[in-house]
Amino acid sequence: MSQRILDAVTSPADLKVLTDDDLAILADEIRGEILSVTSKNGGHVASSLGAVETILALHSLLDCPKDRILFDVGHQAYAHKLVTGRLEDFKTLRKYGGLSGFPKPSESPYDVHPSGHASDSLSVALGLAKARDLRGSDEKIVTVIGDASVAGGMAWEALNHIGHAQTPMVIVLNDNEMSISRNVGALMRHLGMMRATTQYREARDSMQDKLEARGKLGRGVVSLGRNVKESMKQFIIPHSMIYEQLGIVCTTPIDGHDIPLLREVFASVLEADGPVLVHVVTRKGEGYKPAMKDPERFHGVGPYDLGTGQLLKKAGGPPTYTAVFGDALCREAEADPDIVAMTAAMKGGTGLGGFAQKFPDRFVDTGITEGHAVGMASGIAAGGKKPFVCIYSTFLQRALDQVIIDCALPKANVKFCIDRAGVVGDDGPTHHGIFDIAYLRMVPNMRVLTPSNEAELVHAVHTLAKLEGPASVRYPRGAAQGVPLPEEPQLLEVGKSRLVREGSDVAILTFGAVKTAAEGAADLLAEQGISARVVDMRWAKPLDAQAIAEAAATQLVVTVEPGAVAGGAGEGVLEVLSLQGAKTPTLVLGIGDAFVPQGSIPQLMHDQGLDAEGIAASVLKKLRG
Repeated sequence: MSQRILDAVTSPADLKVLTDDDLAILADEIRGEILSVTSKNGGHVASSLGAVETILALHSLLDCPKDRILFDVGHQAYAHKLVTGRLEDFKTLRKYGGLSGFPKPSESPYDVHPSGHASDSLSVALGLAKARDLRGSDEKIVTVIGDASVAGGMAWEALNHIGHAQTPMVIVLNDNEMSISRNVGALMRHLGMMRATTQYREARDSMQDKLEARGKLGRGVVSLGRNVKESMKQFIIPHSMIYEQLGIVCTTPIDGHDIPLLREVFASVLEADGPVLVHVVTRKGEGYKPAMKDPERFHGVGPYDLGTGQLLKKAGGPPTYTAVFGDALCREAEADPDIVAMTAAMKGGTGLGGFAQKFPDRFVDTGITEGHAVGMASGIAAGGKKPFVCIYSTFLQRALDQVIIDCALPKANVKFCIDRAGVVGDDGPTHHGIFDIAYLRMVPNMRVLTPSNEAELVHAVHTLAKLEGPASVRYPRGAAQGVPLPEEPQLLEVGKSRLVREGSDVAILTFGAVKTAAEGAADLLAEQGISARVVDMRWAKPLDAQAIAEAAATQLVVTVEPGAVAGGAGEGVLEVLSLQGAKTPTLVLGIGDAFVPQGSIPQLMHDQGLDAEGIAASVLKKLRG
């Protein structure tokens, strides 16, 4: 077997000696490597396959890591990892202790910022460009952002500032939705490249100055020329007008899989003396038919059969929490026509596909705009409807201001359904949902439900549908526990817990699905002669003061939560105990004051001491001093 070109690439500098044909071969090899690894490890397949040529073209021209490439979200950065010295470790992608699935500065000097949340790369890139200008250095700043991410509010704030600042930087808009018209491609490419050059900009400005200096007639010619120019641009390249109005030169759409064309355009715009946006059109899943046919499924996927593209899931087993939630919300919506389901580009991920089909007029997907989604929900609530805002925990963080001001302050009847709460596994620190208990507990008027299994989740959704005012429910990623689902959901009393297991020596107060681990810990403690009481607290806010007082009658009060200890439910229990004047020793278990790496959920919960063995060991250590 002949050696691949990829095997000889140890840094981006190696790309500079390759021909366009060599780079095309390398692109195919990279796709093969991505597919080989992600079929075993899972990952973000479709977007990474679509961006290979764009990444190769950029790295073949830039001098990284002196020059900087930023990736918005980072879903598409696998090729970047493979040509920046990480081929040997690529088999550990998304594995515990292995390569991150996203750019990570601590992993490589070629990774500029810890991508993971959408729409932030333009702001970071402009900051890097500003720092460069202040230093007087000359490195190139390039950011690659997708057509979905560029619609986010933060991206548009950055674009507005970039147009104002007029500092040199290149924005690569990776558009995998628009088709390319070959009829006008050559003309469009010529016009776009010409307008991006420094010479064009200087000639344009010089001619305008000379004409305006000639008085009224000259100014009239300038005005006429400007109007004609704008009319022609709107006629020929209407897509670019919004960026042009912001002061950013925009090329016409170019084929994102044509390496010679990409290199030609990038070489031109990298010499521009102001901001340029290169509109690159790609195909998600390029080179792999299953991903091209179903790019949404291959956006983020678990292990799959490389030949068929079918997911390698175990047959049978319990449904996911997400599926249970989606079915429960549909059931509530059938009985209550005021319920509206909302999400921010997460319809499938939050289980709302069925809702969207059954109630299309009552389903809203705002795109990657979490703050807007929550603000809009407050308006829907003010109009007399009941919006259920369904967003991953880690992304709801981006809308905290709207949660507080638009929803909690006016007591708006908005319900927050927080998927991927707690440790989520292979996507790592940017995606773990470990802060929502803390950031929602601090908000006045907010109620926070933490169901411990799928049956409790059904009850929680029913309860939210009946409650007035802002409230939330959080639930984890992945398969539920296999408990029977209720035929008729119950209305949960606000702030009331349920006793799961009697015990007199220790009281373990649990929040969420860690209840199962706490019960396992109680069994282990029983083997040591320690009687442990287990309470499913159900609500992180308001807390059940009576249950906490009863827990204080034991030798030790233990709280267990799948979220950050700082500001979490456990600290809330300590506050209640303090107000009650209790002197009982306490132990607060949860996620410590550090970001959680990637890995399997069981491994990460073990590391945090939140499995049965870890909880039991912490209790024994505390009791024995």
